[in-house]
Amino acid sequence: MATPLYNVPDPPSDGVSCVSFSASNPDLLLCSSWDTTVRCYDLGRPASPLVASLPQPSACLAACFAGGDDLAVVGSVDGAVRAVRVDGGRGGGAGAAFGSHDAGVRCLRYDGEGGVVFSGSWDRTVGCWDPRSGQREATAQVPGKVFALDVAAGPTRVVVGTSDRHVLVFDARRLDAPLQRRESSLKHQTRCLRCFPGGDGFAVSSIEGRVAVEYFADEAQGRKYAFKCHRVGKVVYPVNALAFHPAHGTFATGGSDGFVNLWDGAHKKRLCQLPQFPTSVAALAFNCDGSKLAVASSYCFEEGEKDHPKDEIYVHAVQPHEVTPKAAPPPAKA
Repeated sequence: MATPLYNVPDPPSDGVSCVSFSASNPDLLLCSSWDTTVRCYDLGRPASPLVASLPQPSACLAACFAGGDDLAVVGSVDGAVRAVRVDGGRGGGAGAAFGSHDAGVRCLRYDGEGGVVFSGSWDRTVGCWDPRSGQREATAQVPGKVFALDVAAGPTRVVVGTSDRHVLVFDARRLDAPLQRRESSLKHQTRCLRCFPGGDGFAVSSIEGRVAVEYFADEAQGRKYAFKCHRVGKVVYPVNALAFHPAHGTFATGGSDGFVNLWDGAHKKRLCQLPQFPTSVAALAFNCDGSKLAVASSYCFEEGEKDHPKDEIYVHAVQPHEVTPKAAPPPAKA
């Protein structure tokens, strides 16, 4: 990569809803868009990275690889959950729906341990799917439209954030009843939720320029906290995106102010801020080895319909100082 930050050729022509890397190939990136396509990029070919542009029947709200680089799962505004063949970044087809929700599918996350995909929908349900057979394994009813969802490692949990500021934690092996029910620590609508790489907690963001860091264990509740971010003077911006570095556990936030901040959550410090992007940061993702950060610069209609910069996908070459936690300060002398 010649520069620390570059924009990816052939971006979507309408709003970017999701960016997601392969779990094993650090160069394969999926992008879902309101332009009714799912794109697959091979970032190892920076001059011509687009290797597949897969048209779908309706606007795409989420996409993820499902167990390998040959298969992706797409969630659409029509409620369908579709499997699409990506063929390791060498092309593919539009795919067929193997199931659906009664409203748009906002979130998709693959659980590598169980080999299943979890979907979160505006129809107030969470679905569990076997992407190879296309079978729906389980369904959970939740109190509100699903706005955010992630999977935490060992023991595997599914964490769901809803429109009514509920946060529910399920055992990934059974969705019949949640292990925990919480109200979000943030007072305004949930925008994004991501679990720690170590699986012991999660971060959640809101439309009101705040992020909360929480833990699953009851004995760790005293360590949870929230902080303000993505504010300019008295103007407060939604925090649309969160992404954890896979090795260091530090995390990035992306806001409608066009900035990406990188944070050391353990020591409650900001590590750096990337140069401002042309418009809202709609989605973020680190690749599997943490060397790249994909940034979707895509207007999120916070101010309604208006002229805005075109949608772009940027890739940032992550520098060690941007993601390495700060050393804890020495204890005060007695």
